Amino acid sequence: MYRGTHDAVPDERNEHVLIYVNGELVPRAEAKVSVFDSGFLIGDGVWEGLRLHHDVLIFLDEHLDRLDQGATAIALDLGLTRAEITEALYRTVRANDMHDNVHVRLMITRGIKKTPSQDPRLTIGTPTS
Repeated sequence: MYRGTHDAVPDERNEHVLIYVNGELVPRAEAKVSVFDSGFLIGDGVWEGLRLHHDVLIFLDEHLDRLDQGATAIALDLGLTRAEITEALYRTVRANDMHDNVHVRLMITRGIKKTPSQDPRLTIGTPTS
């Protein structure tokens, strides 16, 4: 069996986790993103990995600064304010009754493309968050 540099440790909390997708909290099995999403098609988006420690997303300001810098660098409108992103993050961990030792992956893509192309003008609608 192949082993990577980051051996995954099973975490039963992930079996029934709720995932935030475009403003909705949905069960893991129902969390879907279109194959025409620019993140899936061409990797067009930004992301941050955050840690929840004793109910606090540590270094949140630094993560959001970096997310914003990355979005600015690729001319990506995040579609949410900093306060809305923060609320979405805390809403998600609260809905999952998670308090400590949690990794959160925040991903925002440019959104759905009308055709597989790198041209941002071919994006339909709003960012996927």
